[in-house]
Amino acid sequence: MLKARISVPARARRGEVMAIKTLISHPMETGFRRNSLGQAIPRNILTRFECRYNGKSVFTATLHPAVAANPFIAFHVRAQDSGRLEFIWTDQDNKETSVIRELTVDPAA
Repeated sequence: MLKARISVPARARRGEVMAIKTLISHPMETGFRRNSLGQAIPRNILTRFECRYNGKSVFTATLHPAVAANPFIAFHVRAQDSGRLEFIWTDQDNKETSVIRELTVDPAA
């Protein structure tokens, strides 16, 4: 399991647009570099990121070898209902790392 850091407010007002930021520790190795002995370092990349809000996909990104190590992704989501935000990173071997955060949505003022 990879280590992920996620910035999401614990509470929001209905209709509020929330900034969400994610950072995951991952080498994003392209397979083109060589180690000190001249041997190719095997490719190891994340290929997809998805955020689901109460089970519905609200943001997706396709990642490529050109993405830097420890990918940082920021996006916005409008708060509608209380529930869960699920963040899913998928690697080149279709292994997933997921993190869940709970969100409480207060009625609009």
